[in-house]
Amino acid sequence: MFKKTALIVGLTGLIVWTINSNISFAIPKEEAETVEQKVGISDGQLAPDFTLKTINGEEMKLSAFRGKKVILNYWASWCPPCKAEMPHMQEFYEENKESNVVLLSVNLTTAEKKGSDVAKFVEDYELTFPVMLDEKGDIGQTYQAYAIPTSYLIDTKGVVRKKIVGPMDKEMMNGLINSVK
Repeated sequence: MFKKTALIVGLTGLIVWTINSNISFAIPKEEAETVEQKVGISDGQLAPDFTLKTINGEEMKLSAFRGKKVILNYWASWCPPCKAEMPHMQEFYEENKESNVVLLSVNLTTAEKKGSDVAKFVEDYELTFPVMLDEKGDIGQTYQAYAIPTSYLIDTKGVVRKKIVGPMDKEMMNGLINSVK
């Protein structure tokens, strides 16, 4: 009797173990993409979201551009390397504005001598891409834009793929955009 009971308990345990071992505890691929990713400015992290006003007074939110490749550029009007890259940025913007690519420019307004310097700079360089104003300086701090220009390449999922410190030309921007999906 004891052997029969032990055999039944043993077989039941074996069946339960077999059933449980065949159940996957892994997150399915579809759900894995929705698992919250760490937010930060390092490669592979979800870019910190922010909302800023543009020079035209409109509000723009970084996350509104998910699904597009983004070059996020931090600059100031008095910065010689920033001045050098602006014609390239404008040309890049003109060539890509109808594509799945966005150029977002953030002026570090707290670094400007006068607020009017930004509008004059935009007018002088005939910039037509969005120019956002970091009037409190907190977004530049978040993105560690201590040396300018500083740019970030962000993929279609909102993930930082590269940080670039220093001026870029059109060829470099095209290469960066083509390096991500």
